[in-house]
Amino acid sequence: MNRSATGVLLCAAAASCSEGAGAETVQGTSRTSAVHLRVDDTVGDMLRHPAFAGFGRLLLPWDDRRVDTAMRLREIGSLLPYHTHVNPAVVVSSLNRLIDDAAAGRTVFLDFYTDAEKEAEPSRRNAGLFFFRGRPGAPFAVIAPGGGFAYVGSVHEGFPYAVEITKRGFNAFVLKYRAGRGGRAATEDLAAALTFIFRNADTLGVTTAGYSLWGSSAGARMAASIGSHGTARFGGASLTRPSAVVLLYTGHSDLAPSEPPTFVAVGETDGIASPVVMEQRVAALRRAGTEVEYHTYPGVGHGFGLGVGTRAEGWIADAVQFWVKHIPNNANSGLDP
Repeated sequence: MNRSATGVLLCAAAASCSEGAGAETVQGTSRTSAVHLRVDDTVGDMLRHPAFAGFGRLLLPWDDRRVDTAMRLREIGSLLPYHTHVNPAVVVSSLNRLIDDAAAGRTVFLDFYTDAEKEAEPSRRNAGLFFFRGRPGAPFAVIAPGGGFAYVGSVHEGFPYAVEITKRGFNAFVLKYRAGRGGRAATEDLAAALTFIFRNADTLGVTTAGYSLWGSSAGARMAASIGSHGTARFGGASLTRPSAVVLLYTGHSDLAPSEPPTFVAVGETDGIASPVVMEQRVAALRRAGTEVEYHTYPGVGHGFGLGVGTRAEGWIADAVQFWVKHIPNNANSGLDP
């Protein structure tokens, strides 16, 4: 695999990671066919799409588990047992955004562990970043999906968030962390990914000023842990804290004496991350002087993602607005909250 001088793995399209049908080279840039997926296409069609060659398996929730490649994408919610309101049209639309970017020759996947790091710990081969571009030079969000640390629900709690965030001009990265290895390993992956982004910010076209961390369920535990204790605690470089943390439906209770501004949301009928538990965290944050925005949504359970078709729909616009309030003015010019 080819790396740039800064260590960015170029997986803009099939030929840049491995040879695959549908790839072509245009003026030295590898491009793929922009043929879109449909909800009646299969998981196998997704995995075989040339835009995802070399990393397609990392789209799936589970690491190293057999999957029924004949399953229709309209049934992909069955792979996400801790999640609700999985909307196949939303999932497929976000996958097609990646396909369009790959077809335009843009990098859509970043391998933030080096070959030596993966040799030392082979499970790191199951980690990476999916890159959704906004305005060049704009702040970025890193999104950690949930899945109880057993799987990673990127197709529901990662890619759709990133699409909405980039519509407002920001850049977004969706973290595929190691599943089945507990919260520590997953949070180490988040710290390593942030370190990678900071070190390659110029090449990636993002500013490190005013970045945010987003997490749902298990992913919210990871985002909160970095917000509380920093990246160095989890093996990364010593980096500036996020300007805001967005936490959805988590039972995480650990707090530091000083916390970043925090947006919190949960469904009122969540049986996994009780609103009562989240309200205790909100109260503790406010007692410590942290600015918090808290939302509960009637009739909504755990793992609602964008919440399309529920009372939670539109939460992401509120979360972006909260983030914008805490971005330094010089990093926020020209962005649309």
